[in-house]
Parts: sequence; structure tokens; C-alpha cells
Amino acid sequence: MPICTSCTHPTPFLYTVYQSAHNTRLEQCTACHAFADPYVEHDTLTLLLDLILLKRDVYRHLLFNRGLGARKAGRVGLVNPVTNAQEAQHGTNSSTNQANARRWYLIVRLGAALITVDACALSPGWFVLPDGGNRNWESESLECFVRILAGCVVETVAFHAGIMIACYTILTLLAWNHRSRRKTTADVQVSGIRREFRYSHVPLTLLYSSLTKLFLLFLLSIWRPAPSAAPVGIDATSIHPIAVSILRVFDEDQLDREWIVRNVLGGMAAGFGLRVVLDCHPVFTTAIILVGWAIKTAVAGLVSGWVGLVTHGDYDTPGEIWLAYSIP
Repeated sequence: MPICTSCTHPTPFLYTVYQSAHNTRLEQCTACHAFADPYVEHDTLTLLLDLILLKRDVYRHLLFNRGLGARKAGRVGLVNPVTNAQEAQHGTNSSTNQANARRWYLIVRLGAALITVDACALSPGWFVLPDGGNRNWESESLECFVRILAGCVVETVAFHAGIMIACYTILTLLAWNHRSRRKTTADVQVSGIRREFRYSHVPLTLLYSSLTKLFLLFLLSIWRPAPSAAPVGIDATSIHPIAVSILRVFDEDQLDREWIVRNVLGGMAAGFGLRVVLDCHPVFTTAIILVGWAIKTAVAGLVSGWVGLVTHGDYDTPGEIWLAYSIP
């Protein structure tokens, strides 16, 4: 059943479709009396921009309401009873399994596209143009890209697997705590997100959250900041040595913007998405992200010797290149 994007209260219908083309009416939530889901009228570009901006309601729309909640009005203005019956059967096991299968299919398609984009964003910094006429440069570059793509696939699967394991553990503990509270207190209200949650929502949420990271990496790839002509000096005599060491972290030579976007901002976006879909305290989502990072780091260390086959920048060994961008 769809949910209200404002208060997560379950609602049978999101909008009503009339006989004339493009004539719809948004339904109000019975709990908060706001529009149940305003995003049903928005186009794909608006959804994409709101995903990049990490808006909570667009996550709820895409995860729980996409393609659901419509009812048709007859010629006399009454709701078609056949449509009502079909919507009422939405919660059955067969329709739930079909929705889950479609969700996994979307995960595979979206994951393949985003992993390819991630590999393309990571590859340009690894390729070095040959000084002389190296005929094997194209084949070597293609092999390098394939290895980077394979490394991104393995790393993404490991990160998602760690997140899934942590989510299962946290949700099991929360469910046990919920049952124990119900025995001692009155019936505890369960949100619509908890009722409609499936574990397939977790990887889909992570993929949606990665759009913010990929968008910022795209901006860095086409608009790299120019280094300052005269570096700003730091007077170490008037500033505490600890403050000097902290300020030097933000120097152009020390600051790796791609690493910050890929790991720090990417982790924050993933944590925000999990906070929406799991409907739990931010402490739990932070712990889940840390578990995913730990497993991702372990796997990155295993595949770094196979993926990093070129030297780049200040990194001498092949494994250092991959680990520099993979380990949070």
C-alpha cells in the first residue's frame, strides 16, 4: 500500500484519474491532511534534482509509491469499483512478490548503469598518454578500464552486502525490542514505512543515494579548480602547532576533493537514504554505514593488487592507487 510522503501514514490512493487526458486530482492524507504524494505530478528531471539534493519525500515516493495509488473515476464521477477491487488486492502475496521482482530488476539495471559511470569517473586519472608511439596503448587502456570496472563491481557488491547484513542485524534487534515493549506497554504505533519495508529497498536506496556523489564527481571532472598562483602562508609563530597542522590539511597539495566526494559525501548521502528507508535513529544508520565501509575496505585490499596495474601521481605501488580511492 502507498504511504504519505509527509507523515508515512498508509493511504490506499494517491491520486484520481478522470476521463479527460492529464486530468488528475491529488488525494489528501487522512492523518496529516496534506497531499499524500505531490511527486506523482512531477517529471523525471525534478525527481532527479531532488534526489541529488537529498530530499526525504522523493525517496519515499520512489521507494514506496512509484507506479501505485491510482484510481479511475467513471463517467458519472464515481470511482470505478473494478479499480477499487484491484487496488484492494495490492497487499496480497502474489502482487507483493511481483513488486519485489520488479524492484530487483530495477536494482540490476540501475546498478549496472551507475557502476559504469563510476568506473568512467575513476578511469581518466589513471590513463597516461604515451610519450612515444606505443601501439599497444589502446589495448592496455581498455584492459585497465575493464579491471577498474570489475573492481568497482566487486567493491559495490561488497559494500551492499555489508549494508544488508548490518540492516538485518539492526532491524532484528529493533523488532525484538518492539515486541518486548508491546508486552509491557500499550500497542506501539508502527509507521507505514515499517509495514511496507522490504530488504530490496536497501540496495535501491543506496543506488539512489549515489547519484549525489556521481553528480559532484562529474562536476570535478569537467571543472577542476585551478591552483592558486601564490600559496597562502601560515604564520606558525602566532598559531598553535596543532592548528597549523589542521590548516595544512586543506592545502591544495594535501586536499583530495575526489576522495572526499567519493567517501565522505557519498557515505553521508547513503546514511541519509538509509535513515529514510529504515525509519530508525541516526545512530543505527551510522553503525550500518561503518559496517559497510569496513567490509568494503577489506575487499578493496584484496583486489587492489589485481586492479591497480598502473602508476599514478605520488603512488608507487599498484595497490596504493586503488586503495587511495576505495578506503574511506
